[in-house]
Amino acid sequence: MDLQDNESANGTAVTRPANTAIPDNLDALLTRADTGAALRAAGYPVADATLATKATRGGGPPYARFGNKPLYRWGDALAWARSRLSAPAHSTSEHEAA
Repeated sequence: MDLQDNESANGTAVTRPANTAIPDNLDALLTRADTGAALRAAGYPVADATLATKATRGGGPPYARFGNKPLYRWGDALAWARSRLSAPAHSTSEHEAA
């Protein structure tokens, strides 16, 4: 398997499969599995099952249905993941105070 080094959302180096595609087009429609894979490739550790659970209970990225398949707009999924990211901190006490 080919691997490539990338920078995660918090700036640390992360090695991940080179064949995982992060869409260039924010309007691209992705299946749940492709959305999870693209978010992970972008550095956000979210499981496909988490997206499914949040689609049922709320709190996840918006999606549309194409027949019985949920499709996520890449820009919406990326904005959702970014909104869950905390501000940088130098210690855990900084997060606890927030």
